[in-house]
Amino acid sequence: MKNLILRTLCLLLFATTIARSQDVIPLYPGMAPGFEPANYPEKEYFSKAWNTEVVTNVTKPTLTVFKPAPGTANGTAIVIAPGGGFMALSINTEGTDVAKYLTAKGVTAFVLKYRLAHTGEDATQEFINLFSDRQKFSETIGKVIPLSIADGLAAVAYVRAHAADFGVAPDRVGIIGFSAGGTVAAGVAFRYAPEGKPAFVAPIYAAIRRLKDSPVPADAPPMFIAAATDDNLGLAPDSVALYEKWLEAKKSVELHMYAKGGHGFGMRKHDIPTDHWIDRFADWLDLQDFLKKP
Repeated sequence: MKNLILRTLCLLLFATTIARSQDVIPLYPGMAPGFEPANYPEKEYFSKAWNTEVVTNVTKPTLTVFKPAPGTANGTAIVIAPGGGFMALSINTEGTDVAKYLTAKGVTAFVLKYRLAHTGEDATQEFINLFSDRQKFSETIGKVIPLSIADGLAAVAYVRAHAADFGVAPDRVGIIGFSAGGTVAAGVAFRYAPEGKPAFVAPIYAAIRRLKDSPVPADAPPMFIAAATDDNLGLAPDSVALYEKWLEAKKSVELHMYAKGGHGFGMRKHDIPTDHWIDRFADWLDLQDFLKKP
């Protein structure tokens, strides 16, 4: 009996390992377009500065797949773009934790690792040091932002093109992004091609200053926006501006501007209303019929 249990556990462990190895998908078949070959490795570590797990030095974009429990999938999929100032990815609180919440609602989730600026030993500390000099910070991330947005566009197009493989509907593939990832999501909302049109877009405390002159597409998708008035990076007006652009274009849009929450609240718990923004997002998805099975 003990041997049988041991063999069963080994098989389960092996199956889990195989499943995990199949869950990470390269976004491009080779080197990412427009990117010079890099000789530095991607890195993941716990950032004391940000008090969370981060990923840095991404040169080969990937999608990590999170599937709903068998029988619960509703045909909707979402690409999740974590934030981190284009220098890191807050991979848990703005990535995997979001994915786990949404898979419990029947949504198939894809956490996107998009290309980042090259950083050294601790990207999060570099970000803190650089951000006080906005011009230098802008110069540091300026070249990678179009590449990050291109990865967001490619991610939505990829999931749509392979929708049947994932058991989702190609016209029910959306994107959500946080901070820099919110810029990626907003970039997708403005710049998609027909084959990569998102079904919905959710920029969360995004920076959109580089996109402010972009016209709203004629067939723009519905948008959900959330941010905090006391955003310590000063990005609250960006969310208001994005809301106003969609409103003026007579497109479906919902804005949640919280009095408190700062920047980067993501899935962190602070015992204030921002703890429940993800519930409001789920309410909105349900209102748009994306949580209902077709």
